Amino acid sequence: MTAMLAPVYSPCGLSVERAEGMRLYTDRGMFLDGYAGIGVLPLGHSHPDVVRAIAEKASRFTHLSNYFLDPDAVEMADTLVSKTGRPGEVYFSNSGAEANEAALKAVRKHRKGVVVSFEGNFHGRTMGALSITWGPSMRKPFEPLVPGCVFLPLNGSMLLDFAEAYDVAAVFLECIQGNSGVIPIPEELAEAAKTLQREKGVLVVADEIQAGLGRTGKFFCFEHHGLEPDIVTMGKGIGGGLPLGAAVFSGWSPFGAGDHGSTFAPNPVSLAAGNAVLSHLTPDFIEGVDRKGIFFREKLAALPWAKEVRGRGLMIGVSTEDAAGVKEKAFDRGVLLNAAGGGIRFLPSLAATEAELEEMAERLDF
Repeated sequence: MTAMLAPVYSPCGLSVERAEGMRLYTDRGMFLDGYAGIGVLPLGHSHPDVVRAIAEKASRFTHLSNYFLDPDAVEMADTLVSKTGRPGEVYFSNSGAEANEAALKAVRKHRKGVVVSFEGNFHGRTMGALSITWGPSMRKPFEPLVPGCVFLPLNGSMLLDFAEAYDVAAVFLECIQGNSGVIPIPEELAEAAKTLQREKGVLVVADEIQAGLGRTGKFFCFEHHGLEPDIVTMGKGIGGGLPLGAAVFSGWSPFGAGDHGSTFAPNPVSLAAGNAVLSHLTPDFIEGVDRKGIFFREKLAALPWAKEVRGRGLMIGVSTEDAAGVKEKAFDRGVLLNAAGGGIRFLPSLAATEAELEEMAERLDF
């Protein structure tokens, strides 16, 4: 009997032998990784500090269950809460989608009303997260989903008008929409969310799963808009390449004993890897991400196939007439690219050097 994998992915056909930094060594030669495992490797592949933390923790234990408190969980929670700028609590999950599930449950428990998401948002593929993820093709086969969730255009005035007509419990924001092609939200939408939070007590949830942890040149992307979210959700890079997510509840305590939980989260080895990553995300390091982002966007804008370059830091979207063709040509030149929203999405390692980013841009000059 032959085992078959569910055909939910489209693997590229490479066999990876080892990976270091931005470089993947495969059965077809060396490739530069343009998206760092879809944003889950902030320090690149096999960073020595992350590998060391994983090995040390795994040599002591790989799982404890939530009957025990792991000091690495306390350390990471302290770091994440401090970065939000307000006292708070942290719920750890196994992924970003699960962090959004926790956020949805917290909203439902404490506020009645409509949950607002936006056209273009992506919050995950589990049933709850899918309920606030835009995209009829993704949603329709699995309906009915969680009721009481609506989608609005990225328009602040429309959000305010909607909140006058309906009771709004929460607003879920991706301050840069990653899956839709790296689309920054307009400032007036952020201002509208602040108004509803201040005047109506609407909960603001910032999904920082892709754009957080220094990716956009600030620790959190919402900092670019002066937002103070009630809930911040994280995933992807927070585990240094291992499964981990988090929801930070700023200024309030939504859950009591038994309200929510996970058998595997937080995994001790993932926590150790995540703390190793966080130790590198210093203000100087993140300032360097911003600087390298400017440098790389200038290089990308000069490429013949690039029509428009968007984004902040090292979260970059490039519009092009033929994303599939660009991705294929890049592959032939030893660069792995990710297509999203009809264009190319760049999420390289935050630790990449300018020389490595320039090398990638040179390979993409076709």
